Amino acid sequence: MTKEEKSWVLYDVANSAFVLIIITTIMPIFFKDIASQGTDNAISTANWGFANSLASLILAFLAPIMGTFADYQHVKKRFLLFFLGVGILSTLLLTTVGEGQWMKCLLIFIFGRIGFAGANLFYDAFLTDVTEEGRMNRISSSGYAWGYIGSVVPFLIVIALIFFGISPGQKAAIPIDSAKAGFVVVALWWLIFSVPLLKHVRQKHYIAPSDSPVRDSFIRLMETFKEIRAYRDVFLFLIAYFLYIDGVDTIITMAAAYGRDIGLGISTLILAILMIQIVAFPFALLYGRLADRFSEKTMLYAGIIIYSIITIIGFFLPELPTMRMKVITFWIVAFLVASSQGGIQAISRSFFGKLIPRERSAEFFGFYNIFGKFATITGPLLVGSIGRITGHSRYGVLSILILFIAGGIILTKVRK
Repeated sequence: MTKEEKSWVLYDVANSAFVLIIITTIMPIFFKDIASQGTDNAISTANWGFANSLASLILAFLAPIMGTFADYQHVKKRFLLFFLGVGILSTLLLTTVGEGQWMKCLLIFIFGRIGFAGANLFYDAFLTDVTEEGRMNRISSSGYAWGYIGSVVPFLIVIALIFFGISPGQKAAIPIDSAKAGFVVVALWWLIFSVPLLKHVRQKHYIAPSDSPVRDSFIRLMETFKEIRAYRDVFLFLIAYFLYIDGVDTIITMAAAYGRDIGLGISTLILAILMIQIVAFPFALLYGRLADRFSEKTMLYAGIIIYSIITIIGFFLPELPTMRMKVITFWIVAFLVASSQGGIQAISRSFFGKLIPRERSAEFFGFYNIFGKFATITGPLLVGSIGRITGHSRYGVLSILILFIAGGIILTKVRK
């Protein structure tokens, strides 16, 4: 890879620590066991889902506007730097949350997730600047692959802090001081591995400067809204992506909280997710190579089918008669997630990058992100709402299957 490609890939190593520790594992457990002390399990799980939905809703409205502004020369990196700062600062502020302070915890988490997702919008848009079209599948897949394996290092540090911090008879299932130290590790890791991107990657494709950039940006945004249906395949892909990525993101976001609901121990959850990070590395690279050989759409179908199987197993998981069977089945599900999680995300990103005009990459990736963020609203909201109505999250999990099926059907209409 070139220096720019390597620097771009390293940012995935940087922000994957936030995904793994704050969104997927330690933070959900911290929220359930410490910030939500005294709150019913189903309600706290629903609150976690609602917070994720609200963060996504805010960014969904901001994404296309920010993307339109960022297509001017030198602006894309400035937006990335701003949201990077918001995300890192919010992660550090999580260390101020105490027992029972679930509202404060969620407010800080929402800002952190907005910072992470906002920076990611412009990071994704830089894909068209750092590499050529024929290398997009491999570079995009490399980002996810190295992100998975790279995030194992801070994850192991945080796990060590937690396990060494456990003492007999403690009130909380997770040591509060160890968890907070883990948040600091995430913030530092995110900052350090962002430096190469900020230093070496530059915006090559952009639109001409304007005397009235604010007014012209909104005019271009309105024009794009009118034009987007003229980009038939872009429009259809965004609808398909909205549906199937909803299911993927919901499983990523809600897995740890769902596992606690059905009685799985912290050790099981942490070790299973660690396995996912390691196994996902070669599978993400494999997806990129197979997409070059068999087409992006073929590999997206493969990911959708595997995630549909995961959803069905997840529905029946709480009804298994013994905890041993639940643990074994959870490990099977974890392996299936590892086989396709990075691949379906990476190929979606590179496939979209090939469908859009390069000089308007930030603008179009703004729409890509708005569809993705609205997707992350509906999934957790669906799981949370149905979980509160029925008293169990498993029925919400089953509803995700509809999204995978509908997304797969619409994807068949997209032409390369």
